[in-house]
Amino acid sequence: MSRTRRFIPKEGAMHVMCRGNNKQVVFNGDSDKLKYYYLMAELKVEHHISILHYCLMNNHVHLVVLLNELSRISRFMKLLNLEYFIYYKQVYGYVGHLWQGRFKSKIIETNRYLLQCGKYIALNPVRGGLVKSPQDYKFCSYNHYAKGTPDSLLTDDPLYLGLSDSPEERRRKYVEFVVDNEMMKSNQPFVGNKAFVDRLTEHYGLNKSVKMGRPKKVGDSPRLFSVFTGSR
Repeated sequence: MSRTRRFIPKEGAMHVMCRGNNKQVVFNGDSDKLKYYYLMAELKVEHHISILHYCLMNNHVHLVVLLNELSRISRFMKLLNLEYFIYYKQVYGYVGHLWQGRFKSKIIETNRYLLQCGKYIALNPVRGGLVKSPQDYKFCSYNHYAKGTPDSLLTDDPLYLGLSDSPEERRRKYVEFVVDNEMMKSNQPFVGNKAFVDRLTEHYGLNKSVKMGRPKKVGDSPRLFSVFTGSR
């Protein structure tokens, strides 16, 4: 069976998600999540990945990442999940596949939807019934933005920084922010307004008949970032 086509920009933001095989639990407790957290912190540096938002659920992981020309997101995710699998196997004597295939991803329109995607994944524990408020969940980025809690894993979301010059005002506005949850339910590989989606649909040739399979890493176009942001 051919693989789902993946779109990886040379520069820009992505929402990345990986899930346990057959939706099984991959984090049995806080120590497992801490291990994954520290692996992310270590590997993001050598692979030039900026993590803006994250949420570690019991059976899946959400990340919002910012990429640049040096970023190697596929390599980052491969090593991250492989090293965690080795740890999990040693601790629990696990045999078999831990993760459900490759990571899934969506390209995000950076000038509007970036912060919405981050807040969306921070609300996962609430939607999953684990907590009543995202501030009560330890392993996500919500409290960094809502309370100013230091988190060395994170690079501040540029849209968050643009909310106000005052840290207190930024936190207040973030807490009040309302997420449009519907935007994340589409199978569309891009997250943004219609003009943004149409631009990337044309750029990647999705308005034409395309064969599915392992893609080349895209981003060789010198004008990719202008496609991304809508600039000229």
